[in-house]
Amino acid sequence: MLNVTHLRKVYGSGDTATEAIADLSFEVAKGEFVCIVGPSGAGKTTLLKTVSGLMAPTSGEVELAGEPVHGPPERMALVFQDYSRSLYPWMKVGENVAFPLRRKKMTKAERREKVDQAVESVGLASAIDKYPWQLSGGMQQRVAIARGLAYQPEVLLMDEPFASVDAQTRADLEDLVLSVRHEYGVTVLFVTHDIDEAVYMGDRVIILTGRPARVQEVLDVDLPRPRDQVETKEMPEFAHLRAHVYRAIKGGQKSAADGDRAGAAAAEAQVSASS
Repeated sequence: MLNVTHLRKVYGSGDTATEAIADLSFEVAKGEFVCIVGPSGAGKTTLLKTVSGLMAPTSGEVELAGEPVHGPPERMALVFQDYSRSLYPWMKVGENVAFPLRRKKMTKAERREKVDQAVESVGLASAIDKYPWQLSGGMQQRVAIARGLAYQPEVLLMDEPFASVDAQTRADLEDLVLSVRHEYGVTVLFVTHDIDEAVYMGDRVIILTGRPARVQEVLDVDLPRPRDQVETKEMPEFAHLRAHVYRAIKGGQKSAADGDRAGAAAAEAQVSASS
């Protein structure tokens, strides 16, 4: 469904250039739930913006179902971390969810049906006529998720969507996304900095190195579904996978730091030699 090949992203040019993504390749199969984790500042958000077509890569290619991505595809939806900025405060919940559907040719009745179904699936049917500012943070993020679902994408990209909510709300939203993923049969690429979340939700976890990002490891998560916040996280297999990812991220951070120090030393030696 999604194919990323030798992706590279550099900000700026010349002496001020910053390489965010070095050489990154991976695939996501139809119906898969793939989580991406890595050290802070590893370029996870840059990767998702590039995959979604919001940002052009410096080199490499992203393909959706075999078609090159050169801009935001209609078959893809993105849920951001900052839900408060992605929702329109002057629009009611139903209007916010319906807004992206303006791009699709459908009748008002069809649009209303999709909005009602999406709002119902995230448990907000009673709040459809409220404004976002009248809802809690967790409920606002549910609205953002419903908007993505109403669009009926083949791929749903999620950029640390639960980072701004409390622990209990986070757990509820994790289970909500797993439930609607099953209901809608959507393929999910999910960026998170939370290792427990990645192992709990994913079919696979892609572990990135520190900046510039590369794929350090792709880990299969062979935990039974449906998953449960208590039973799944009490499994020895869950603890083993979590520890494996943690060690890999720490190892990636160390490698990146060693690379930075080596690069600085080489640059200093070059300056000394030239002078």
